[in-house]
Parts: sequence; C-alpha cells; structure tokens
Amino acid sequence: MAIDPSFDENREVVDSHKGHDVWGPVDEPEKLGIHGTHVAVDFDVCIEDSACVEDCPVDVFEWVDTPGHPESERKADPANEIQCIDCMLCVDVCPVDAIDVDSSR
Repeated sequence: MAIDPSFDENREVVDSHKGHDVWGPVDEPEKLGIHGTHVAVDFDVCIEDSACVEDCPVDVFEWVDTPGHPESERKADPANEIQCIDCMLCVDVCPVDAIDVDSSR
C-alpha cells in the first residue's frame, strides 16, 4: 500500500523527529506514521531496500533503526528534507511507493 498523497489533510502531526514532523497514528513498534512534510516517508510502508538513500543526490535520507516493525527494522528517514531539490528520484526508485515529495508543502 502506497503513501497517502493527502496525508497532510488526513492525519495530524503527533510528534517531531530530527527537525521534521511525524504524522500519526503512531503506536510503536507496529505503527510509526509518516515522517517529514516536504519529503514524506511512510514508515509503515518502507521496506529498507535503500534505493532512495543511494540515489538521492543531496543526501536527504538517513537510516533510523525501527526494531520490531513488521516491514523492516530500519527506515529511510528524511532527516535533511530541507536539502531536497525536487528531483523526484526517491519517488521514482521506491519499490513500494512509500515516499511523496510535494513542493507545495
């Protein structure tokens, strides 16, 4: 299941992590929400395939450990989303469509 492209209208900010918003619901370790706003990663969909981390030309993503999560125990966190240049490579390479980049957010 892909990230909801309207998550900012359908979810609430429930926390912050490394300077970006976390959109709920969050119920660790099974539900981790969506991290980021401009570059948003659905932690509940991310499978740690690493394509986004490897392909991002401006190093938006950092690995974060998520022990006990059913999809993967590590997620690509948009810790540096402010550096995003809207190239959309991360969106294009994500095999599970866990990433949304929206320049209007």
